[in-house]
Amino acid sequence: QVQLVESGGGLVQPGGSLRLSCIVSGFTLDYNAFGWFRQVPGKEREGVSCVGGSGDPYAKDDVKGRFTVSRDTAQNVVYLQMNSLKPEDTGVYYCAAASFWDICPKVPEEYDYWGQGTQVTVSS
Repeated sequence: QVQLVESGGGLVQPGGSLRLSCIVSGFTLDYNAFGWFRQVPGKEREGVSCVGGSGDPYAKDDVKGRFTVSRDTAQNVVYLQMNSLKPEDTGVYYCAAASFWDICPKVPEEYDYWGQGTQVTVSS
Protein backbone atom coordinates (compact mmCIF):
# COMPACT_ATOMS: atom_id res chain seq x y z
CA GLN A 1 0.00 0.00 0.00
CA VAL A 2 1.08 3.56 -0.65
CA GLN A 3 1.28 5.84 2.37
CA LEU A 4 2.41 9.44 2.73
CA VAL A 5 2.85 10.73 6.28
CA GLU A 6 3.64 14.39 6.93
CA SER A 7 5.24 15.75 10.06
CA GLY A 8 7.14 18.80 11.26
CA GLY A 9 4.38 21.38 11.47
CA GLY A 10 3.70 23.55 14.47
CA LEU A 11 3.53 27.08 15.82
CA VAL A 12 6.37 29.40 14.84
CA GLN A 13 6.96 33.14 15.07
CA PRO A 14 7.30 35.27 11.93
CA GLY A 15 10.81 34.99 10.58
CA GLY A 16 11.25 31.49 11.95
CA SER A 17 11.85 28.23 10.13
CA LEU A 18 10.28 24.80 9.90
CA ARG A 19 11.12 21.67 7.97
CA LEU A 20 8.23 19.48 6.92
CA SER A 21 8.85 15.81 6.22
CA CYS A 22 6.85 13.43 4.05
CA ILE A 23 7.70 9.80 4.77
CA VAL A 24 6.82 7.66 1.76
CA SER A 25 6.10 3.94 1.91
CA GLY A 26 4.99 1.50 -0.78
CA PHE A 27 6.10 3.95 -3.47
CA THR A 28 9.48 4.80 -4.90
CA LEU A 29 10.81 8.34 -5.09
CA ASP A 30 12.35 7.52 -8.46
CA TYR A 31 10.44 8.55 -11.60
CA ASN A 32 7.59 10.10 -9.63
CA ALA A 33 6.62 13.66 -8.77
CA PHE A 34 5.93 14.98 -5.27
CA GLY A 35 4.09 18.16 -4.40
CA TRP A 36 3.40 20.23 -1.32
CA PHE A 37 0.00 21.91 -1.14
CA ARG A 38 -1.49 24.35 1.34
CA GLN A 39 -5.11 24.82 2.35
CA VAL A 40 -6.67 27.47 4.58
CA PRO A 41 -10.32 27.78 5.67
CA GLY A 42 -12.56 29.00 2.86
CA LYS A 43 -9.87 28.56 0.21
CA GLU A 44 -9.09 25.86 -2.32
CA ARG A 45 -6.01 23.75 -1.91
CA GLU A 46 -3.12 25.40 -3.74
CA GLY A 47 0.24 24.15 -4.91
CA VAL A 48 3.19 25.61 -3.02
CA SER A 49 6.19 23.66 -4.22
CA CYS A 50 6.93 20.39 -5.99
CA VAL A 51 9.66 18.25 -7.44
CA GLY A 52 9.40 16.14 -10.59
CA GLY A 53 10.73 12.69 -11.28
CA SER A 54 13.82 14.28 -12.79
CA GLY A 55 14.59 15.89 -9.43
CA ASP A 56 14.32 19.57 -10.37
CA PRO A 57 12.12 21.57 -7.98
CA TYR A 58 9.44 24.20 -8.53
CA ALA A 59 8.17 26.86 -6.14
CA LYS A 60 5.45 29.47 -6.56
CA ASP A 61 6.67 33.03 -6.82
CA ASP A 62 5.81 34.23 -3.32
CA VAL A 63 7.82 31.46 -1.65
CA LYS A 64 10.83 31.41 -3.97
CA GLY A 65 13.99 31.97 -1.98
CA ARG A 66 12.22 30.97 1.25
CA PHE A 67 10.89 27.45 0.61
CA THR A 68 12.94 24.59 -0.78
CA VAL A 69 11.71 21.11 -1.64
CA SER A 70 14.15 18.20 -1.65
CA ARG A 71 14.14 14.43 -1.63
CA ASP A 72 16.22 11.79 0.11
CA THR A 73 15.91 8.58 -1.87
CA ALA A 74 17.87 6.55 0.68
CA GLN A 75 15.47 7.45 3.50
CA ASN A 76 12.42 7.67 1.21
CA VAL A 77 11.56 11.13 2.53
CA VAL A 78 10.49 14.31 0.76
CA TYR A 79 11.17 17.57 2.60
CA LEU A 80 9.87 21.11 2.50
CA GLN A 81 12.28 23.52 4.16
CA MET A 82 10.49 26.76 5.07
CA ASN A 83 12.53 29.80 6.09
CA SER A 84 11.62 33.42 6.85
CA LEU A 85 8.06 32.38 7.57
CA LYS A 86 5.23 34.90 7.29
CA PRO A 87 1.71 34.85 8.77
CA GLU A 88 0.30 34.30 5.28
CA ASP A 89 2.18 30.99 5.13
CA THR A 90 -0.23 29.61 7.73
CA GLY A 91 -2.28 26.62 6.68
CA VAL A 92 -2.52 22.86 6.53
CA TYR A 93 0.28 21.48 4.37
CA TYR A 94 -0.25 18.28 2.41
CA CYS A 95 2.23 16.03 0.69
CA ALA A 96 1.09 14.38 -2.54
CA ALA A 97 2.55 11.98 -5.11
CA ALA A 98 1.94 11.78 -8.85
CA SER A 99 2.98 8.65 -10.73
CA PHE A 100 5.48 8.84 -13.58
CA TRP A 101 5.66 12.60 -13.95
CA ASP A 102 9.04 13.92 -15.02
CA ILE A 103 7.98 17.54 -14.43
CA CYS A 104 5.72 17.93 -11.42
CA PRO A 105 2.10 18.90 -12.06
CA LYS A 106 0.82 22.09 -10.43
CA VAL A 107 -2.82 21.15 -9.78
CA PRO A 108 -4.08 18.71 -7.12
CA GLU A 109 -6.23 16.78 -9.60
CA GLU A 110 -3.11 15.25 -11.16
CA TYR A 111 -1.89 13.66 -7.92
CA ASP A 112 -2.68 10.07 -7.02
CA TYR A 113 -1.81 9.83 -3.32
CA TRP A 114 -2.12 12.22 -0.40
CA GLY A 115 -0.97 12.51 3.17
CA GLN A 116 -3.13 13.55 6.09
CA GLY A 117 -1.72 17.06 6.35
CA THR A 118 0.23 18.92 9.01
CA GLN A 119 -0.71 22.29 10.49
CA VAL A 120 1.67 25.23 10.16
CA THR A 121 0.79 28.36 12.12
CA VAL A 122 2.92 31.49 11.84
CA SER A 123 1.99 33.99 14.53
CA SER A 124 3.56 36.24 17.14
